[in-house]
Amino acid sequence: MSNNLRNSLIAATVVVLVIAVVAATYKGQPDEPQSAQSEATAREAALASEHSPTYGDANAKVHIVEFLDPACETCAIFFPMVKNWMSEVPGQIRLSVRHVAFHNGSEHAVKVLEASRKQDKYWETLEALLASQSQWTQHHTVLPDKIMPAIASVGLDIDQLMEDMDSMEVMLRMEQDKKDAIFLQVSKTPDYYVNGRPLPSFGAQQLANLIREELEK
Repeated sequence: MSNNLRNSLIAATVVVLVIAVVAATYKGQPDEPQSAQSEATAREAALASEHSPTYGDANAKVHIVEFLDPACETCAIFFPMVKNWMSEVPGQIRLSVRHVAFHNGSEHAVKVLEASRKQDKYWETLEALLASQSQWTQHHTVLPDKIMPAIASVGLDIDQLMEDMDSMEVMLRMEQDKKDAIFLQVSKTPDYYVNGRPLPSFGAQQLANLIREELEK
């Protein structure tokens, strides 16, 4: 083979390779915004909380999504505070609660909360559990046999409650909350998202500021 022919073949091969690389790069470019869009859509779905208990006007300007562990001491402090803020601006804020069980034995308390929804007594049960938290937790561990006496004033049908705690419906909602918490990288409670925006750093003032910003938009 002559040098000229060899050089021509090499040149042709290089051209083909360059075209292939450019084509592959061009082909990959549209996928980047699509990937970002897919992630944004997945994030929006994770925060939609359509299966979750919701407090407040469905058409409220501000939607707060709270990831809560009923055995979390800070959750017990923040919940009445957020509820009080909501009362100061009637109809402007909606709260959706998602359950995550980070403390030992919290799954039992979450089951109680989820099952109480069957009797339309979720919010009463949540408030009773948070208010009496010291009675059914010890060293950040849930004492299951202490929970029922702590919520006796709510007026739940306990037999029905215990049956519903093991229902498929409760299990599926708990799994959905866990899945979404993992996707959103929730690692502590309480964790808040205000109209999809996470807290810049944790604190009551930071949460109040974020809510105020969204109310003023």
